[in-house]
Amino acid sequence: MDFINSIHSRMVNERLLFAYRGDISEENSLPLITLIENEMKTESHRLAVRKKLFMFVLESIQNIIRHGNRDHADMSMVTYARTDDGYSITTGNMIETDNVKELERRLVQINRSDEREIKSQYMQILNSSELSSKGGAGLGLLEMAIKTGNRLDYDFVPYDDKYTYFVLNKTVNASGKGINRGGRMNGERKGLLDGVEQLMADNRIYMIWSGHFSSDVGGEVLSITDARLTKNDLELRIRKRIFTIQMEILDNLAKYSTGRDSEKKYGLPVIMLGFDGLKFILISGNLIVNSAIPELKAKLDTVNRHSIDELREMFTRSLSVQTTDNDSTGNMGLIDIARKSGSKLIYSFEKINETYSYFFLTVKTGTDNDQ
Repeated sequence: MDFINSIHSRMVNERLLFAYRGDISEENSLPLITLIENEMKTESHRLAVRKKLFMFVLESIQNIIRHGNRDHADMSMVTYARTDDGYSITTGNMIETDNVKELERRLVQINRSDEREIKSQYMQILNSSELSSKGGAGLGLLEMAIKTGNRLDYDFVPYDDKYTYFVLNKTVNASGKGINRGGRMNGERKGLLDGVEQLMADNRIYMIWSGHFSSDVGGEVLSITDARLTKNDLELRIRKRIFTIQMEILDNLAKYSTGRDSEKKYGLPVIMLGFDGLKFILISGNLIVNSAIPELKAKLDTVNRHSIDELREMFTRSLSVQTTDNDSTGNMGLIDIARKSGSKLIYSFEKINETYSYFFLTVKTGTDNDQ
């Protein structure tokens, strides 16, 4: 599972907090937007910062839904990252190459215009016959410019003879002031999207989140999973099983939390979701106190030694000894994850210093398991 370390290292080095790669639709847009909004709140942004970033996310996602190419919908991308002096949102989606020239013309025009001119252009389009059934004519770009500041960075990456990948970026500093140059993206930001997109594509990961875990975050992650499972047309029985596994892993993430200060300094929790053929993949990573590793490792090894039938019996026995006075559930959660997933629990501990290590847990569950 070297790719997990590769993705995690990339996220740490680029200070990436969120990445989604896949079809963006009306069904999953709300949890995507809400998850990013909640992350903005946990980072204690000033209202001006949150407002500009949120409006850019909202307008960008709506633009992808309205104008993104449906044949390559799974290549749509949304990332949210820190920068040296602020925060940055980048989106990417496939468009037809025939539309590139006109789209770049509109972007150049927007970047050269001041606020008054942009509002004038907006009203002119509203009062003209340029609007299409998709709400086109560059209204979305003008709305972004009006609500977040006039400058937008962008790029066009050729894909084949027919399609081009369109990248759009908005960066603000800690006070909420837009700091985009207003033109083609530089190598640093473009390289971030290219690198993360390629890693996610190669390893069939469709969502990565990194930040301080909370019940709000867990709820939105579950909502994104539900939208993806529904899109894959999995039956309710299988979706319920995957949900149960995911809830147990999220609970495990909260259980071993070392606190916000240490996480911010040594390693934020991470969640990665994906599909490998017919198997759903859930990867979690979190900081853990070294003294807790021997007990956790013993529990993991015990669970991995037993068959599904034995795990059922272990779970039943563990359940029967639980009382209202008992704060610990032992290894019930791990047992439940293993028996429902029908697979071994893949784990590793990466030592950070004498106090902390980083714990990765990977669970795969097929669509035909009969737990």
